[in-house]
Amino acid sequence: MAEDEINYASVVFKSNKNPPSDDKKEEETVCDEVKVQHKTSEQSADTKEFSQDSDKKDEETVYDEVKVQHKTSEQSADTKGFSQDSDKIHEETRRPHCQCLACCLGILCVILLSGIIAMMVHLALKQTCDASELKQLKDNLTALLDVKDNLTNRNQQLSSENEELNRNYSNLQVQYENLTQAYSVLERNITNLTAQNQELESQRDNLTQQIKDMETKWKDDNVTRAQWSIDQYCPKDNNGRTCEACQQQWYNNQSSCYAVNNAERSNQKTWEEAREDCRGKNSDLAVIVNEAQKKFTTDNSWKQAGISGYWIGLKVEDGRWKWVDGTNLTNDLWIEPPVNGRCATSLQSQGWKSVNCADKNAWICGKKPLSV
Repeated sequence: MAEDEINYASVVFKSNKNPPSDDKKEEETVCDEVKVQHKTSEQSADTKEFSQDSDKKDEETVYDEVKVQHKTSEQSADTKGFSQDSDKIHEETRRPHCQCLACCLGILCVILLSGIIAMMVHLALKQTCDASELKQLKDNLTALLDVKDNLTNRNQQLSSENEELNRNYSNLQVQYENLTQAYSVLERNITNLTAQNQELESQRDNLTQQIKDMETKWKDDNVTRAQWSIDQYCPKDNNGRTCEACQQQWYNNQSSCYAVNNAERSNQKTWEEAREDCRGKNSDLAVIVNEAQKKFTTDNSWKQAGISGYWIGLKVEDGRWKWVDGTNLTNDLWIEPPVNGRCATSLQSQGWKSVNCADKNAWICGKKPLSV
């Protein structure tokens, strides 16, 4: 298809004569579109082809500016003829121009419709995408809220643990201070105990030395005591030594030796004091086991001024009369019934009596005789 060429031309029509002044009119300029075909024989075919392929080819239009000068009533016939021809040409060129506009409008409508459809599709897709994204955001928000709740709970738990640790730390601090004080006390105690230990060691050494000294003295005393015993049990006389079963100033009766201590009232003792005196003589208060010994001690319990009785080794313990050797009194007729806190005394011609152990009296000591 041949391409159309459109050229612009400017045509001015003027009269040859000057019109009268009263017939003057303003000059008018008419601009018409003039489509000039290079080939007249192809006009109709080109027009159809233009309407079909208007989107493929661009038209080139040349606008001819036709400037018509209004003339006086004396306008020539040639000018009128040209005007009629110009209208005809204008009518012929206007038709394809309208077709072109209609085609352009159609294309614009199609483009607009396509744009609207594309926009609707885009909006629909965007709405779907937005809905999906909104759902995803909601899910993410829910997950984040769960995470927030978990973190809040964890934070509260950690806060509780922190408070518990702080309390434990405070308690441990107090315990540490207490232990530090206790350690200081123990150190002082160790120092004191060390000093005491040294003092005890010194005392031990002193006691050891005292024991050695006492052993030496005991040996010497044993020799002295042996010599004393020999002198007491075997006194010297003109014929040499004669040994007796009881030492001097002791009375022998059957299987016992008795010493009668008839002390004055100022030197008399309680039952316990009298027993201690007998123990100092390697004996004890007299123990009577039969009637013969009872008669002997009673007969030797002399009545003197200031003496109301002589202590013997009989005392009430746990509601019973007991001897100092732990045996019970076998004959309850010898003395009154037992009363706690009472001890027995013997007195010549009066027999045995139950008196308060705190009273002061004379006393009789007894021990076993020496085997000769």
